Amino acid sequence: MPKFPKFTITEENIEKQKELVLKTIEENREKLANLLTIPKKSYENFVRPLQLMEEKLGFYFSPISHLNYVKNSPKTQKVYDELLPELSRYHTELGQNGAVYDALKEIFELQDLSNEQKKVVTDMLIEFELSGVALPQKEQEELKKINIKLSELSSSFAQNLLKATDEYEMLITDPKEVAEMPEDELRAAKVENGWRFTLKQPSYIAYMTYGPSRERREELYKAYVTRAPENEKLINAILELRHKKAKLLGFKNYAKLSLETKMAQSPEEIVSFLEDLAKKSKPQAQKEFEELQQFAKENGAAYELQPYDIAYWSEKLKIAKLDVDDEKYKPYFEKDATVNGLFTFLNRLFKLQFQEIDTPVWHESVKCYEISLPHRLVGRLYVDLEAREGKRGGAWMDEWVTHHVDEKGEVVYPVAYIVANFAPSSDTAPSLLRPDDVVTLFHEMGHALHHLLSEVKEPAVSGIAGVEWDAVEFPSQFLENFAYEEEVLSLFAKHYQTGEPLPKEMIENLKRAKNFQSAMAMVRQLEFGLFDMKVHMQWPVDVQQILDEVRKEVSVVPVPPYNKFQWGFGHIFAGGYAAGYYSYKWAEVLSADAFFMFVDNGIYNDEIAESYLQEILCKGGSRPAMESFKAFAGREPRSEALLKLCGIEG
Repeated sequence: MPKFPKFTITEENIEKQKELVLKTIEENREKLANLLTIPKKSYENFVRPLQLMEEKLGFYFSPISHLNYVKNSPKTQKVYDELLPELSRYHTELGQNGAVYDALKEIFELQDLSNEQKKVVTDMLIEFELSGVALPQKEQEELKKINIKLSELSSSFAQNLLKATDEYEMLITDPKEVAEMPEDELRAAKVENGWRFTLKQPSYIAYMTYGPSRERREELYKAYVTRAPENEKLINAILELRHKKAKLLGFKNYAKLSLETKMAQSPEEIVSFLEDLAKKSKPQAQKEFEELQQFAKENGAAYELQPYDIAYWSEKLKIAKLDVDDEKYKPYFEKDATVNGLFTFLNRLFKLQFQEIDTPVWHESVKCYEISLPHRLVGRLYVDLEAREGKRGGAWMDEWVTHHVDEKGEVVYPVAYIVANFAPSSDTAPSLLRPDDVVTLFHEMGHALHHLLSEVKEPAVSGIAGVEWDAVEFPSQFLENFAYEEEVLSLFAKHYQTGEPLPKEMIENLKRAKNFQSAMAMVRQLEFGLFDMKVHMQWPVDVQQILDEVRKEVSVVPVPPYNKFQWGFGHIFAGGYAAGYYSYKWAEVLSADAFFMFVDNGIYNDEIAESYLQEILCKGGSRPAMESFKAFAGREPRSEALLKLCGIEG
């Protein structure tokens, strides 16, 4: 029976884990020195050990990083912050090692490598070049300092955001100010002398959607869009350092540097792609906004709609127009039943089997599953879906172990985590999900499957490793598209108290509502993507000015001058999406196209499902994403599929 690691890292023993990371860094340095003495270097005796060293380091660091995100405390933060510069120093040192780079070049040029091995070495050579291997010593040192400082600044940005989110609360004592709120939202917000609302997603969304007091909505919105003002200085420092780094490496700007490891060819191509989508979407977005304004006026709103009015009036319009009320749907989406229903769907689609495992977890609400296919074991998945104090907002998938073959020739099975911030369960009620939460769950599971289903032997290109950043969202977006399909919902959407299935009419309404205000949602995402790309293309520049110009070009909702959205834009200032936020839309073209191949041929089509499984999921990053898509679809992707999916007549 294969062994899986146990998640035994806690706040109490995290220092020991830190020592393991530091020890592994030192061991890796020694191993590297020994590898360089090998007279006849080959893929097997040089490149494979390099990958396995990296895998081992990630294996020890991943639980520390994960615990810091899901159970943050001063202790976890301290350990995490102490390790970041050490890891950055180690990786920069490695990336600037000319002897390793020369050995890799020689292996690539002179040895007969498989396609998988070629992809590993090609990716490594690009990484070395981007680490400044060809720079003079003085400039290498400067780059090393930049990388260390950037990792520290990004961590500070994330920590400021988490702290500001955790610290804020809005207390309400007047029952009139919560009069329209659903019962379970009131229960979740109840405190001794009133109701407490915070900037954490479930709480924030609840009041913005149902809170009847416009003054209170603005108060909460203003707190949300002015969180962490100290991040203003960090943004400028981060952008300045990224620009310096790009210049050192011979790029005109950081946007060009970022694209070296992506599918897209140039920043200009991306801007053109996003602006074209905006041009096709904005007229419909404008109509959607005007319809909302008109509806609000007809229902007593004697004011021009502002951002803090949108969710509130949109919910009312959605109910009036489509009879879709999140509160009516939530009883049909009990968290555990929804997770199990997703597993049933994946069993029908790909023959995957999920079995709950009794193993240590970091919180009592977390579950772990062992996954298998009829002919092989796949891996393990930890699922942590409920919001709580000390947990970073949003939803994500992260990996702990990558599928590969070790030095003994034995398969190492992958392990991943899925994390979200859905409404927590209580003593009196289970965790009930909104339809949007169901989509989020499917999305993160798509990422997890991409990582877990890999059959690739080389860890550097297995699972999501080695996948171009602008293709990494493809499998997640693909899976989320099934969340509102009747054949899928019928598997699990049942009332948690009565067991009654979600009525057919409610399913049809939900499906129609999928594209409710889809053009407004589209231009909002395009605003983020264009801001990200332009700020990295045009630096040095006034960040606010770029944002204002982009909003003028694509946005349809007026934005108050105090809105400092950029202070909370963790994706690009504390995550991996710098000059890469466009990738959500870029990958959506692939995912929409693939989705229609299933829908147009019957969802449970074994031939198409097997092709998707083998050509996309099992191949991981072992070849360019476009090659994988073509192998699956037999052709290039069609961009019109995205507008069709969103119901936008471009």
